Amino acid sequence: MHAKIPLLPSYPTLCYIRYNWATAITIAKRRGDEIPREYRVNERIRILEVRLVDEEGGQLGVMPTREALRISEQRGLDLVEVAPAASPPVCRLMDYGRFMYEANRREREARKVRKSKATNELREVRFKTRIGEHDRNAKTRRVKRLLDEGSKVKVSVMFRGREMDHPEIGMNLLRTVASDLVDDALLERRPGFEGRFLTMVLAPNSKDKSTQSGKELKGAEA
Repeated sequence: MHAKIPLLPSYPTLCYIRYNWATAITIAKRRGDEIPREYRVNERIRILEVRLVDEEGGQLGVMPTREALRISEQRGLDLVEVAPAASPPVCRLMDYGRFMYEANRREREARKVRKSKATNELREVRFKTRIGEHDRNAKTRRVKRLLDEGSKVKVSVMFRGREMDHPEIGMNLLRTVASDLVDDALLERRPGFEGRFLTMVLAPNSKDKSTQSGKELKGAEA
């Protein structure tokens, strides 16, 4: 007897699973992890038999893969392997093109939601007083990317030991960063010390406004 396999999730739930899979791939790429595989579809399914579930979620039982492919062709649908770890693997009849379309649409909507919520987030990018020009430019580009995503950014300069005796170094660094972002940011909080960090907070600048962050920083005092 075959082990009892629970009913597969509904179509919207599968779309959600697909979205999580796409998100996992993005994270894995950034971290250098092994990339999860995609679903196998139609002729890419090489196993001899499968447990078939129809487009409504009904169980059609275990059958040869060729028979499952024949049924999918008769119904004008795709055969998609949704549970490869089961014994035998579980396949479902669905419109895979629609499945992908819905998954991409959900992903776009999720990005919009994340971007709208990002305005309430405060992200931080830290600089060192002895930072090289290349590293400074790289971190400035990161600040710009966060601003473009809708986040506010705390730009911090970290002081160590006797560097606290020269706050002008940090102030000059913040002025340089603000100057580089003059078209992208608004100065929400003027520079000030928080312990050993000299910080300022930048907010995204709408395209129809001109920022005053660079000008304000020039007159700011550490």
